Formats: sequence, C-alpha cells, structure tokens
Amino acid sequence: MKEHQLEVRVRYSETDQMGVVYHGNYLPYFEIGRVEWLRDKGISYKELEESGVALPIVNININYKKPARYDDLLKVITKLKFRSSVKIGFECKIENENGELLTTADFILVFVSIKTGRPITPPEQIVSILNTHLLSEKM
Repeated sequence: MKEHQLEVRVRYSETDQMGVVYHGNYLPYFEIGRVEWLRDKGISYKELEESGVALPIVNININYKKPARYDDLLKVITKLKFRSSVKIGFECKIENENGELLTTADFILVFVSIKTGRPITPPEQIVSILNTHLLSEKM
C-alpha cells in the first residue's frame, strides 16, 4: 500500500485571528505525513540522515481549497507519486472530519549526500522499498 493516513488536531497557535489555520502551518502537517509514510514502509528518516543521506524538498505545489479551523481533526493522506534515480515525489491531501478536501500538495525531494551536498542515488534498500510500493499500486 502506497498511501499512509494520520490524524492531527489543529492547535490554537496554528491559527490566525479568525481561527483559520495560517497557510504556512500546513507545511508541518505535510512533513509529518511524509516522514510517517517513510516510517510505515520501514525507512527511518533519522537513520537515513545518520547514514549520510538527506532528503531536502526541491519543489512544493500547494492548493488551498477550504480552510481548516481551530480544533478541527484533520486527516493527512500521503502517497508516493514517483521515483527517479535521485528524486521522489509525494502527493498529499488534507481532509476534515467530514471528509471534505481542504488542501492538496505535491512535493519533490532529492536524495543528497550530507557530506558533499550533491544529489546521489539512494541506498539499494531504499530503492527496493520504494519500487515495491510503486509496483504494488500499479497492480
């Protein structure tokens, strides 16, 4: 399964004076979704970095459809969209408790050597895991 879901509750500090989630506060929700997608598939972001590999974002596209509000319980849904030799792409969406689509986002991340700062091919174990989840989605 290539999709991962988790729930987060909107905290007061994440909202503006109107009780609406400030647009920049969606990024941490999406980050939690990506990190937990990886963890769910057996990839520890912490262990990846300890092995000398970083995974910075190089492109983000966010589409805000409806506002999230203080105390809403949000569902963050994250899917692996693609993998190339040095990049991976995720598709994310956030829904409210009623299943209404609030926000969508696409992210592209690049595997980078922490030592050199240059793009690298990911470790074979990571490639295998990513390929398994890409192939299972096509079946």
